[in-house]
Amino acid sequence: MRTKSNLAVALCALLFSIASPVMANPVEVSPATPTESVEARNERLTQRLEEIKAMDIESMSRSEKRALRKEVKHIEKTMATGGVYISVGALIIIILLIILLV
Repeated sequence: MRTKSNLAVALCALLFSIASPVMANPVEVSPATPTESVEARNERLTQRLEEIKAMDIESMSRSEKRALRKEVKHIEKTMATGGVYISVGALIIIILLIILLV
């Protein structure tokens, strides 16, 4: 029981030491460059993919084909990004909280 209470105190101290500096000095972050909407970007990338699929690939040289493959891979990777990412530290804290609270 004593170990569990010490762990809870240490976890709270860690949580407060991380959270306090974040709230101490709020800073507004403005984007460095104007960004287009996600829908517009995906539409533009989808249109480019359709243009590439409509090209006559057989008449292209090997280096041109390679450049197109790289472009297609990059476009597909760009369109697939998104989702929720949890850092390792956050994951450890979540697991510890679950263990302590259960």
